Amino acid sequence: MDCIFCKIIEGSIPSTKVYESENVIAFKDIQPAAPVHILIIPKKHIPTMNDVTEEDGPVIAEVFAAAREIAKQQGIAESGYRLINNVNSDGGQVVYHLHVHLVGGEKLGSLVGNSVS
Repeated sequence: MDCIFCKIIEGSIPSTKVYESENVIAFKDIQPAAPVHILIIPKKHIPTMNDVTEEDGPVIAEVFAAAREIAKQQGIAESGYRLINNVNSDGGQVVYHLHVHLVGGEKLGSLVGNSVS
């Protein structure tokens, strides 16, 4: 498999890890869009959110639990942060290994031009 995130998980590509458990790993994005920009991924290769099955439910829950913990560790839990999951090309997905971007550390603007809360 030629997946960059799988190579990060196996350790053949270096990363700046900020969190790791049995099923989830998180590391700093190499092209940060905000002062805090962490990628949170399941260790199991799941290409997109469309490929998540019922049996993947616990690992998806663990991804979100990791996001909560990382936000606390990074000191942005109270001020706020954004979780983003891009799906397929029109959604902006570039690496086809399910991942969630945790971004924060500054006031974040609107996602699509009008404010939606």
